[in-house]
Amino acid sequence: MIEIIPAIDIIEGHCVRLQRGDYSSVKQYGSNPVDQALVFRDAGVRRLHMVDLDGARSSEPKNLRTLEAVASATGLDIEWGGGIKSEASLKSSFDAGATRAICGSAAVKNPDLFEDWLRVFSPEKIILGADARNGKVAVHGWLEESEMTLEQLVGRFVPCGLKQVICTDISRDGMLQGPSFELYGYLQEKFADIDFTVSGGMSSMADIERLNEMNLRHVIVGKAYYEGRITIKDIEKWLQNA
Repeated sequence: MIEIIPAIDIIEGHCVRLQRGDYSSVKQYGSNPVDQALVFRDAGVRRLHMVDLDGARSSEPKNLRTLEAVASATGLDIEWGGGIKSEASLKSSFDAGATRAICGSAAVKNPDLFEDWLRVFSPEKIILGADARNGKVAVHGWLEESEMTLEQLVGRFVPCGLKQVICTDISRDGMLQGPSFELYGYLQEKFADIDFTVSGGMSSMADIERLNEMNLRHVIVGKAYYEGRITIKDIEKWLQNA
């Protein structure tokens, strides 16, 4: 069964969500990241998706203390992204408790460096963040579009041992309108050996059930949870049946 990975996005140490990557649309939620992560852990969650939105915008991690606190309190497998553009920031993320690092802009802007990271740190620890708007890959906290397509970006690193990709359709992110089923189905079929994680647009458990039927392997749940569309009981029940 597809694995549900809850999301915690962070600005200035607080749990927040955006719409379509627009920082002016930020909405803060009540729980602090540690308390929210403990709720997920107690429901049986094994992996947590955390994004440092301050880091994504400033090109270097800014909320490593929050990462360290969550990792220390929960012991969860944490995939961490946002501003990882240098080896120093990559190492500091791992030192703070990340078990996997999500790298997007670095892979687009400096593919040779990302290739080195796959080799040195292993494909089990390095995740390609492949986020697109209007068919083109977006970088720098989704504030800038490149000329590269998702297919080109993923295909560039398959020969280098790439195993994990988180793909976000930015137009769907935070909109609660359902994910781009055709996009994810196409990518998973074309790159059968890659573990794709679906991100953006989840609106209900029905979306997750459909992705599961399509044999997708992982799905990130963010705003749908925080807005009550998917409950902690839903997540707990799904994980118990996995």
